[in-house]
Amino acid sequence: MLSFGDRSSLGRRDFLRVGGLGLGSLGLSQFARAGAALSDSGRPVTDKSVIFVFLHGGPSQFETFDPKPDAPVETRTVTGTIPTKLPGVNFGASFPELAKRADRLAIVRSYVPGDASHDIKPVVSKATSGGSLGAAYSNIAGGNHPTSGMPTNVLLFPRSVDPDSEPGLTKFGNFASTGPFGSATSPFDPAGGGSLQEDMRLHLPVDRLDDRRTLLAALDAAKLHIEDGTDAYRTKALSLLLNGAGDAFDLKKEDPAIVSRYDTASRVNLAKFDPKWTNYKHYIGNAKTLGKLLLLARRLVERGAGFVTVTTGFVWDMHSDKNNAGVAEGLSYAGPPLDHALSMLLDDLQERGLSEKVTVVVCGEIGRSPKINKNGGRDHWGNLGTLLLSGGGLKCGQVIGKSVANGGEPDGYTARIPNLVSSLMHNLFDVGRLRVQRGVSRDVLQLIEPEPIRGLHGS
Repeated sequence: MLSFGDRSSLGRRDFLRVGGLGLGSLGLSQFARAGAALSDSGRPVTDKSVIFVFLHGGPSQFETFDPKPDAPVETRTVTGTIPTKLPGVNFGASFPELAKRADRLAIVRSYVPGDASHDIKPVVSKATSGGSLGAAYSNIAGGNHPTSGMPTNVLLFPRSVDPDSEPGLTKFGNFASTGPFGSATSPFDPAGGGSLQEDMRLHLPVDRLDDRRTLLAALDAAKLHIEDGTDAYRTKALSLLLNGAGDAFDLKKEDPAIVSRYDTASRVNLAKFDPKWTNYKHYIGNAKTLGKLLLLARRLVERGAGFVTVTTGFVWDMHSDKNNAGVAEGLSYAGPPLDHALSMLLDDLQERGLSEKVTVVVCGEIGRSPKINKNGGRDHWGNLGTLLLSGGGLKCGQVIGKSVANGGEPDGYTARIPNLVSSLMHNLFDVGRLRVQRGVSRDVLQLIEPEPIRGLHGS
């Protein structure tokens, strides 16, 4: 029997179970019959999804995936290098697990962020008309998956899995920006805008709240049909809605062995993190939560989320100033959690048969300067940055582009944010159908117009 408790005091769990659907979503029987494929809904989308791992602060290309061990001492990679599974390709020594999985990665060594400013431009920028990538996707895919009720656009901060973590850093940009794509495309944030315990209705427009109250009343009425067994397909649809979306956000529903497998806190000695840095709490929070965030992201895409943005704490800004550790120390804090969590995500997706359906993207907003500063840090740099992709049917096991000898800019082919955005949109949308679909906004169409990253698509 379906039960929602006291409807006069609806809480976060109630709304999670409703999944954010409107009144029309009660007519889900057709999708239950057809299966869970979102492409069956008639929208010009594929059945692929994206997990976008945003490394806030700007990782150094020199110490991650484009090391320069033979450069002059003022430029040379300071953490050492490690050979990868790809012949002749090395990574920074902080990433031994990813090095073993390099055949599943596309490493773009000629990616240019475009400027040296702290912001969130790979996620929200002029290239996306001021709305987030997830909002652009949701504009076409709809706000929720038609069978599971899963929000198609989800935003995960460290507080999404740990209520004691620092609040999501938003002073450099609004991750939830919808721009021209409409308020209905806003991401679902399970951290509740700052607290896991906040009632979700505080963050919903009044008209959307009213829809959910009506929906709950309709579901109460639908109980009679379910209990009588008079509409099996409607029963299945409601069951998917009520039992799928909410549980996906609860890591207690996951196999404890899998949760342990993703654990990142054990990959570093937290006692050695130096509390003198302003970003100390972000270092600790990232180490404790990154694995859980990527596990949660996998659970969500597995159940129908189309675009999941994971933003780390502000841990990659390695100036060696009063706020941030230098490169060597900073990598000892941020490198092992990323190496382990991302490797476990790649393995998990592969084991579950999801590698071809889920594209994983890893980048920050800027790169790091070729010259190491006097304190052992690297400063902001917009002419080259870090970019990794995996899965989703992309051509992996390769390095795309190259950098000049000092690692400061591309040597030849250049990939920029609009090219990255176009690559993701070509994976998420049936672009042929999208171009001729009536009612598709120009703001969406412009996302697919730039050339996708060369060599990443096709046979």
